[in-house]
Amino acid sequence: MHRRIGIVALAVLVVACSSDDGADDAATSQVSTAATSVPTSTEAVTATEDEPIVAVPEGFERVAATVTKADGETCDVCLWLADTPEQRARGLMFVTDLGNTDGMAFVYPGPRTGNFWMKNTLMPLSIAFFGVDGGYLGEFDMEPCTAEPCPRYRTARDFVVAVETNRGELAEIGIGPGSALELTDVPCP
Repeated sequence: MHRRIGIVALAVLVVACSSDDGADDAATSQVSTAATSVPTSTEAVTATEDEPIVAVPEGFERVAATVTKADGETCDVCLWLADTPEQRARGLMFVTDLGNTDGMAFVYPGPRTGNFWMKNTLMPLSIAFFGVDGGYLGEFDMEPCTAEPCPRYRTARDFVVAVETNRGELAEIGIGPGSALELTDVPCP
């Protein structure tokens, strides 16, 4: 049984490493955490027969951020930074572990409203949205999806940053109603 799971996981990673140069950023109102035509890259860690293969994001910077809770308490976090069209489109595709970060920040050049989807995203995620002033706009949970059709999740209006974490971990890093997010230009320690 473990061998079959390992073979399936390896097959998924092999597919993840293939690319199709027809990538198209969300020039439309569609905001995607994954797209079938976007090249993927993950760093696989060798696994034994009893352990699953682990894939962490690769090709992203890690940046420090501060979350200020509604009560004024602050939480220092470390996030993968997706701030180019290609990085935002790839997001957490084929990733099975966030590595040594708290999540991924999708940063846009201006306010937008659209949809996120989970095509080729293997982990259940929670996502929160922040406006131009860094203020919290809303959050929801999303289900993994490895086959079409994948549900589309409507974003908060006029967000500029979306933060994805493992499902249920937003509150652990201080994100919730009344919170604010400030990204820095400083790499995580």
